[in-house]
Amino acid sequence: IEVKIPFDLNILNIANYKREMRKNVKVFYVSLGCDKNLVDSEKMLGMLHEAHYELTDNEYEADVIIVNTCAFIGDAKEESINNIIEMGKLKETGKCKKLIVTGCLAQRYKEEIKKELPEVDMVFGMSDYKPDMIKAKRIVTTGGHYAHLKIAEGCDKYCTYCIIPMLRGHYRSYPMEDLVKEAEALVEDGVKELVLVAQETTLYGVDLYGKKMLHELLRKLCRINGLRWIRIMYCYPEEIYDELIQVMKEEPKICHYLDIPIQHASDNILKRMNRKTNRAELTERIAKLREEIPDIALRTSLIAGFPGETEEDHEELMEFIDEIEFTRLGVFTYSAEEGTKAAEMEEQVPDEVKEERRDRLMELQQEISSDLSQSQIGKVMTVMIEGKVADENAYVGRTYMDAPNVDGYIFVNTDEELMSGDFCKVKVTGALEYDLIGELVK
Repeated sequence: IEVKIPFDLNILNIANYKREMRKNVKVFYVSLGCDKNLVDSEKMLGMLHEAHYELTDNEYEADVIIVNTCAFIGDAKEESINNIIEMGKLKETGKCKKLIVTGCLAQRYKEEIKKELPEVDMVFGMSDYKPDMIKAKRIVTTGGHYAHLKIAEGCDKYCTYCIIPMLRGHYRSYPMEDLVKEAEALVEDGVKELVLVAQETTLYGVDLYGKKMLHELLRKLCRINGLRWIRIMYCYPEEIYDELIQVMKEEPKICHYLDIPIQHASDNILKRMNRKTNRAELTERIAKLREEIPDIALRTSLIAGFPGETEEDHEELMEFIDEIEFTRLGVFTYSAEEGTKAAEMEEQVPDEVKEERRDRLMELQQEISSDLSQSQIGKVMTVMIEGKVADENAYVGRTYMDAPNVDGYIFVNTDEELMSGDFCKVKVTGALEYDLIGELVK
């Protein structure tokens, strides 16, 4: 069957009757894990659609079910396995004839899945994806007004807690011309906000062009008519460079927002993590960003209970968070992943201690976030509408400070009719711990 999709369609047992393939084969798709995985899923959906399969949102009607899995941490693996088992039951209670597993879990545990989950018919890891997948037409599943643009694959950082280099391979930037074409197609289909993602966005271009080229990619994306916002995620702090800061200052379409996952602030733990910064460098880099872009919103993520983390290390992290006051912050408890150096380290922290430290960090951030939200009252902000609040004259939206699905919202009171993807001016009239309340400015 001559269709460009990232797996061999013989798995559907239809190689000998191509005409029947093009009708009455319904596919249900489950996408798990991060936004990078979601981009893969959307491209697979587009390929299936172009191959004339019928996509369905009803798993009981599906002839074929595909589960795109995640294996980043223990909870993600458990969720993936549970979904596979749940979908496998539909071979008895639904119409499902074939269950296909792909993604990170499939890449890492292909043989184990085949052995332990007999309901699975075929298993495909990322190494089975075709290299021209970057050029595939996508079916955007985020509502149509925003989409993620994955600009690179893999990672060369080798943090001691992370399995991504083992799953996704070395860092590989996608060609700039392909990314611009993909972005243009997304905007033509109605996308107004592009969220740039990769395992590490700030290194974009070093492998293809011999130097960091994220700033040049951003300038080209800013020239796309109809695009309103560009948001940058997953910037390693040590790789943030002057040209990137300058383009953020100069181009109004680029949100004054950066996601810089620091993971910790104790030099002891940062070294054990094989991170490339220390506390002093983190403080200096954040200070520079705020000096150059005073209204910048900074998001970060932390790991609580890393092997060898003492109470003193944790208190140092608490002090740093209290001092820096990140706009947005998330905390994960450390998950020991087999095959990583951290999993073999001595001084593993008990689960109850990890959870207690995570909770203390989140309680501190809750206070910081509440104060920051209160400081927004009275300001007029540009808001992208996400949807309507049921049975109320109010809408849910996001400001430039809020990335989709990970940050807060602003609830907009108005009698006017708005649509998802609309941009409007909103005066902030109230604040919650993580969200804002406002009124439409006419």
